[in-house]
Amino acid sequence: MEFPDILDLIEFAFAGLTVAGIAQSVVGWLAVRRFRMPARPSSDAAPRPAITILKPLHGDEPMLERALVTVCAQDYARFQIVFGVQSAEDTAIPVVRRLQAAFPALDIALVVDPTMHGRNRKIGNLINMFPKARHDIIVLADSDVHVAPDYLDRIMDELEQPGTGLVTALYTGLPANRGLPATLGATSITHGFLPGALMARGLGRQDCLGGTMALRRSTLASIGGLASLAHHLADDNVLGRLVRARGLRVGLARTITATTVPEASLGALFRHELRWSRTILSLVPREFALSAIQHTLFWALAAIIASGIDGWSLALFLFAWIIRAGAARDIDATLARTHATLASPAPIWLLPLRDLISMGVLIASYGGDEVEWRGNMMSTGRSGTYQQAGTRKLMETELS
Repeated sequence: MEFPDILDLIEFAFAGLTVAGIAQSVVGWLAVRRFRMPARPSSDAAPRPAITILKPLHGDEPMLERALVTVCAQDYARFQIVFGVQSAEDTAIPVVRRLQAAFPALDIALVVDPTMHGRNRKIGNLINMFPKARHDIIVLADSDVHVAPDYLDRIMDELEQPGTGLVTALYTGLPANRGLPATLGATSITHGFLPGALMARGLGRQDCLGGTMALRRSTLASIGGLASLAHHLADDNVLGRLVRARGLRVGLARTITATTVPEASLGALFRHELRWSRTILSLVPREFALSAIQHTLFWALAAIIASGIDGWSLALFLFAWIIRAGAARDIDATLARTHATLASPAPIWLLPLRDLISMGVLIASYGGDEVEWRGNMMSTGRSGTYQQAGTRKLMETELS
């Protein structure tokens, strides 16, 4: 009896991973198609509770004002926005002043406070802002999040469901420029993260996605307030776990937001994605390793090399590319029907490059636990808590 040699086994392994990746692409694609978003806000007779949105800021980032305008222009009866910075020289302050002038009827507050509360500077900023919050429904939203006009309505739809303690929202990637790095970063989020997050929901996971986190003031108090998150790198993950530990569920709002992808260089994009990857690795190492399957075209290229450019491997690569491209284009079409301004088209010719970079980031994640955040080097630690990795500042001027 003849047994396959090691090279044959390697070929079969790479081909098998390619097929698994194709299957995952199809399942994620269908998950996006099944995600139903209401065409208009609910017409409930009872008035909805007032909401406070807390928006921590750090500098005049690309597309910052455009993102913040979408929050100010909500079709919601009563809401307040509290912005916060940690320096009187912060370049985001003029943006807030322009918003106050453009929306004079809107309750907009600005907090300038350099007080630190642990290693997580974003949470420290939120702690400084929290005393200005006037309402019992609190929405913590990142500065770079772009939202639809019914964003707050969709959040309340979910938060009012029995047993729900926390509401989060999906997001796509919105490139801040037409350059290659921003395009690659956006397609990773829109055509990789988004279907993956919906697949995880379908498997029963209740992940809290940090771009939007909404909960009642009483729920926040019951888990120890914002101070309970101050030393954690993945504050969204910790918040979700603490809420679930209270016997409450993490709901998913029936809306899709977008996050700005500002990177202007491949180096900046790589460092940003490495921070995400190393954070995830520190929290869910098994799931992180399994995520390699989704980089279908990397495995298809590996099969081509292992087979010596055999015809079957070229056909498999072409088939995988067609499936990935078709899934991405259909995701774009699905998003365009309800969130046209928040969708950016998939660069189907760049998908092989995108998968190669993604695998490079994944492999590099195992090379250490240091991450870059706002120009500082930090360590994720095995528990996902902040540890100072040194006081040096990176010399690059690129956005992180």
